[in-house]
Amino acid sequence: MPDTDAPPPLTGALHEAEAALAATDPAARRAALGRLCAAARDGAAALPPPGEAVNLHAHTVYSYNPYGYTPSAFAWLARRKGLAAAGIVDFDVLDGVAEFLDAGARLRLPVCAGMETRVFIPPFASRVINSPGEPGIAYHTGFGFAAGDVPAGQADFLRHLRATAEARNRGMVERVNAFLAPVALDYDRDVLPLTPSGNATERHLCAAYARKAAALFSDPAELAAYWANRLGAAPEDLPDGPGLQAQIRARTMKRGGAGYVVPDGGSFPTIEATNRFILAAGAIPTLTWLDGTSEGEQAIEELLDLAEAQGTLAVNIIPDRNFTPGVVDEKLRNLQAFIAQAEARRLPVAVGTEMNSPGNRFVDRFESEELRPFVPVFRRGARVFHAHTRLRQQLGIGYAGPWADRRLPDRAARQAFFEDVGERLERVPPEALHGLPS
Repeated sequence: MPDTDAPPPLTGALHEAEAALAATDPAARRAALGRLCAAARDGAAALPPPGEAVNLHAHTVYSYNPYGYTPSAFAWLARRKGLAAAGIVDFDVLDGVAEFLDAGARLRLPVCAGMETRVFIPPFASRVINSPGEPGIAYHTGFGFAAGDVPAGQADFLRHLRATAEARNRGMVERVNAFLAPVALDYDRDVLPLTPSGNATERHLCAAYARKAAALFSDPAELAAYWANRLGAAPEDLPDGPGLQAQIRARTMKRGGAGYVVPDGGSFPTIEATNRFILAAGAIPTLTWLDGTSEGEQAIEELLDLAEAQGTLAVNIIPDRNFTPGVVDEKLRNLQAFIAQAEARRLPVAVGTEMNSPGNRFVDRFESEELRPFVPVFRRGARVFHAHTRLRQQLGIGYAGPWADRRLPDRAARQAFFEDVGERLERVPPEALHGLPS
């Protein structure tokens, strides 16, 4: 399914180069991007001036992207779309970070790279936060990784995340196979090839089940009858494509589903341990906020106090989930209140659409009446994260860590400094920082 919100494809040789950004070989992607950058310099591929919109939260093929966007492809399309800044956030891995940051530098596109995972927050063990139906469990992020490699002392944390996720997936497949028989997956053959580094997610499993069922039941009526039986819906009510995959996930992998196992404190790392890892890896611990409707997120001041006490320095929002154009409702009021909290606490705000499900937008609707008042907040956050990334890369200093704690202990001064650096970096090439003293 094409991403209809992305810029239209190029033609001729440039179309071939753009298509090559989806190649499995990273070297081939780099070469293709080089051809496109040369075409842009020569005027053969027009690139618009940057606008106001940013997307710092796009998943790539290294976790799950339904359009097959590699780090290079997303960077190129973001530049062609006229984004002011772009960022990737993959689940449990940093595999795409180096490629994405390199692509951003070559395209003169302000960028940052993050990682998303799930954490356990003990004081909220009885309250749902932002992972529906899972008390105490929260999606959590780190933004501003300056490299795909982490210090040797932190490598075990990443290995543990991957091993735990794979064990959880394999157990889930075993249980779901029994529920969906005769449709069944072989994890190694049917799932692992769907992701370049073997980092499969629940969305990969759903896509694989949908594909396996379609191969087994070639007659559309038989296929519909099968899914109607397994998902408890009338055949005429079954959605197509992404809707079906979402229904498979809800019915088999989420709370109450055949493959679901209630997580406990040992299923995911604590927020404290995760923040230690993020800080040690040179990134910024970032609280991810959903929509303020859960019991945990309604206690937002308590949640933010706890998160900050354990090292959190920024927040992440997916704006398009939080409003309906032209409607003033609870979600919009929650969004406004949460942004006010972040501003009062001097927590930079990272925003973006995830693009981890078909139909997700390429970029949030910054032009909407609901989001337009917050554009300065979102641009400020993008500048902070980009400045942190480039300073970490070239000078070894950043928004988080000993240098910032010593030189900029006041949170307002720190935010202002990094915003100013980020704004300056929009006008000069990335290499301009080389040779500067810290």
